[in-house]
Amino acid sequence: MSVGIIRIGAHVPPQIVDNATVARWSGASPDWTDQRTGIRERRYAADGVTTSDLATAAALDALGADREAWPDIDWIALATSTGDKPQPATAALTQDKLGLHGIPAFDVNAVCSGFLFALDIGRALVDRPGGESGALVVAADMYSRIMNRSDRKTVALFGDGAGAAVLGPVPEGYGIHAVKLVTDGDRSDLVGVAAGGTAKALDPQAWEAGEHLFSMDGRAVRDYVLATLPKLVTEVLQESSLDLGDIDRVIFHQANTRLLEQCVRDLGIDPARAPMTAPRYGNTGAASIPITLHDAHVRSPLRRGERVLLAGVGGGMTAGAAVMTWY
Repeated sequence: MSVGIIRIGAHVPPQIVDNATVARWSGASPDWTDQRTGIRERRYAADGVTTSDLATAAALDALGADREAWPDIDWIALATSTGDKPQPATAALTQDKLGLHGIPAFDVNAVCSGFLFALDIGRALVDRPGGESGALVVAADMYSRIMNRSDRKTVALFGDGAGAAVLGPVPEGYGIHAVKLVTDGDRSDLVGVAAGGTAKALDPQAWEAGEHLFSMDGRAVRDYVLATLPKLVTEVLQESSLDLGDIDRVIFHQANTRLLEQCVRDLGIDPARAPMTAPRYGNTGAASIPITLHDAHVRSPLRRGERVLLAGVGGGMTAGAAVMTWY
């Protein structure tokens, strides 16, 4: 049995945060932000909105307004690194809001690579013996809540959003052909939030030091992306018996417009085949790949038989790539 994406959806909050607003917070001029990142605006969730709210909205967009027409869902895998709370899993809260009570629901945290990790898990769940139903794979992040607004190198990059995909059986020759995933834990210090876990309590001293906020070694992350992503892309294409010339669309994690432009040049991809949402939404963490896939589909509907490559890098450090034929 082959497993593929049979429905997709996405949600971004309505509030736009432009580069002039980022300039007031960080002191970075709008021109500096645009030139260095290529990001012009990002979306922030309103006060009181949670990550599970974003996840639920994206899932409902994928499932459709008519509940009677929903496909059977036996599993929910939710990729996030900014959950509603340390526990329970944000997937459990999303499951309750969707009214899909009783089915297994769990979180996956591979930071910005999370959707690709959850996608491979979802594929295995649908493909298990006795499968034949579906899995809901959701990715949602709300980085606005953990941004250091005085740090121009990070606050300019991140926004909030969610994307969702329903996985189910598809005819042979379609669906997900291969997924390659990697984690390099020896570089886990490049991206993260220092306090709030068992390694360091979020006490008054940690709060005062800003250790509850996101931090990133941008230059080292860039080097990791440029070294790791082409290798994974090559490996997943080889496993699929394809090359880049066979791929119709390449959907990258939207880390940073300028970094994406470099990856496209290094891989020799026609920019027209690599749609970007980073200029409008920024880096939405694990959600950026499904948001960008959905956005590309809305702008130019994916045709049956199109070959799609998904690839991205996240904290951990983690990275992944997947190849599929659209059904």
